Amino acid sequence: MIITLDGPAGSGKSTAARRLADELGFRFLNTGAMYRAVGLLCEQSGTDLTDADACGRTAASAQLVQTGDRLSVNGEDWTALVRSPAAATAASAVAVHPPVRTALVALQRTVGAAGDTVTEGRDQGTIVFPDAALKVFLTADAEARAERRWRELRETDANVPLADVLAEVRDRDARDERRSAAPLIPAADAVRYDTTGKPLETVVADLVALARERGA
Repeated sequence: MIITLDGPAGSGKSTAARRLADELGFRFLNTGAMYRAVGLLCEQSGTDLTDADACGRTAASAQLVQTGDRLSVNGEDWTALVRSPAAATAASAVAVHPPVRTALVALQRTVGAAGDTVTEGRDQGTIVFPDAALKVFLTADAEARAERRWRELRETDANVPLADVLAEVRDRDARDERRSAAPLIPAADAVRYDTTGKPLETVVADLVALARERGA
């Protein structure tokens, strides 16, 4: 069984998906970490982030392995690296390229084919797993999403201004929604769920209930 959670940055999808997978005993697939890893690999190799073909070759050759919450990139643990602001910026730049998405979509489908999976991202229900048993599109006010992201960032950068994070969130929304390759839109049959002002426990409980209704 495949369950997809899509949504914009800061909507809480990664944390909710991880908790949902734990509750159901499913595998958790963090696709955002994959794009972040590819973005960082491109930067490290000096690849032009606007060169679609070059970025695509990097994505196709990368060895990305997720084990629980850990991400291995070419044999090295990059779990902490892909959570940095720089990784998020790089991911947004390379994610617009069709060759990058083609390579990572193939990898994501391979993971999903292995068994029960909760997967989060921006195109999981529309492109990667269009036949998923349950598709959820998480949303939240831009201000609420920015505050969530700001709290995460303060763990490593206590001086980051909330206003800057809000501007980044809005800019990321615009890029994701307007890109030609797999734009951020809810699947036609997705359940829309607004997480604004809701504690994580409530969100997870509601998602578990939805999953049970679909046979999980």
